[in-house]
Amino acid sequence: MITVHTQARRAFLKNMAVTTAAAALPAVHFAQGSPLAERRFAPQAGTWRTFEVTTRVNIIKPQGVTRLWLPVPSVNTDWQRSLESVFSSNGKTRMLADEHYGARMLYAEFAESETKPFVELTSRIQTQNRSVDWAHKQNDAEEPATLTYWTQATSLLPTDGIVRKTAMEAIRGSKTDVEKAQKLYDWIVLNTFREPKVQGCGEGDIQTMLETGNLSGKCADLNALFVGLCRSVGLPARDVYGLRLAPSAFGYKQLGGNPASLQGAQHCRAEVYLKNHGWVAMDPADVTKVMRHEAPEWIKSANHPVVAPVNKALFGSWEGNWMAYNMAHDVKLPNSIGSKLGFLMYPIAENASGRLNSYAPDDFKYQISAREMTM
Repeated sequence: MITVHTQARRAFLKNMAVTTAAAALPAVHFAQGSPLAERRFAPQAGTWRTFEVTTRVNIIKPQGVTRLWLPVPSVNTDWQRSLESVFSSNGKTRMLADEHYGARMLYAEFAESETKPFVELTSRIQTQNRSVDWAHKQNDAEEPATLTYWTQATSLLPTDGIVRKTAMEAIRGSKTDVEKAQKLYDWIVLNTFREPKVQGCGEGDIQTMLETGNLSGKCADLNALFVGLCRSVGLPARDVYGLRLAPSAFGYKQLGGNPASLQGAQHCRAEVYLKNHGWVAMDPADVTKVMRHEAPEWIKSANHPVVAPVNKALFGSWEGNWMAYNMAHDVKLPNSIGSKLGFLMYPIAENASGRLNSYAPDDFKYQISAREMTM
C-alpha cells in the first residue's frame, strides 16, 4: 500500500523538471581560512563517546484516543552500544519491537479524557568513529542466510527492472565486491543531488526516482538508492536510520548536529557487506549534502577541495557524532490504524484525525536533545 506521504512524493518528483549536474568546477586556489579552502575529514576508530539522548513529546491538541511511537536505539555493533532507556508519561506505556527487524520503540497510548498527553524518553548510547582498513582482509563472519536477507527487495527498494538495469550499467567492468560498491557509490555522487525542498529525510521511493529521471532527494532517498542498487547486483546492503548528536570534529557544519536542538537532525546512512572486509560504512548522501550546503555556492564537483576529503572518507568510514536507531524497512507499527512506514526514524503519533506530521516538530510538538557524558 502506498502511503499518503509516498503519493505526494511521487507527484512531486514527476512534476519537477529533470535536472542535470553541472560540469566540474575549474581548479581554484583558495586562501587559508577561506570557507572553500581544502579541509581534512578522516574519522578513525578507537575512542568511545557516551551520550544521553532525550525526546520530549507534548500533544497540544489531542483528539480522541492518541497513540505515540518513539524509536529507541536498538543497534549493538563494534561501533555502537545501545544501553538503557528510561521514560515517563501520563499515558499507558510499554516497550515494543518490530517483528521483522527487531527495531525497538516506546509505545504510549492516551485516553480521550487526557487533555495534556506527554512522553519523555531518555536513552544512553556509546558510539565511536568507524573506518575500514582496506589493506587488511578479515574472515567472512556472516551466515549465508543473513547475507541473503540483506539482498531482498522491499516495497520501496525493488531489485529488478530499472533498478537492476541501472546498477548493471554502473558496475560494468568491475570484478570484486569492492570495485562494484565503489562504482555504485561514485554513480550516486555523480548522478544524484540533494534537494532542500524535500520534507524530512525523503521517502526512499527509488523506482520512481529512476523512472522519472529525477534523482534529487535527501539521505533516505539517495542512500536508499545506493542500497537498492547494491542489492540488485547481489551485494548485501542496508540503510541505518539514526540521528546526528554533536558537531563534526572536522569542522564540517553539515556533518554535525546541535545537541540542544536535534529535531530535524535525523540522518540515515548505509552499510554494504564486502567479501574479506565485512560490513563497511557508506554515506554517499552526505557527500551530496556537503556539495549543496557546506559552501556559500553549490559545489558541483566531488574533486573540489571542500568535498574531496568527505567523498573519499565516506566510502568506508563515518564519524561517531551520530547514533543509529535501527535498520528496519516496511515497519508496521503495533496497534496502528495507519499504513506501514518505509522506515522508523521520527516520532510517530496518531489520533482521531489521523497520523500527525512527523516532519513538523513545532506543530507535532516534540523536542530532541543530547548530552555528552564523561565516563
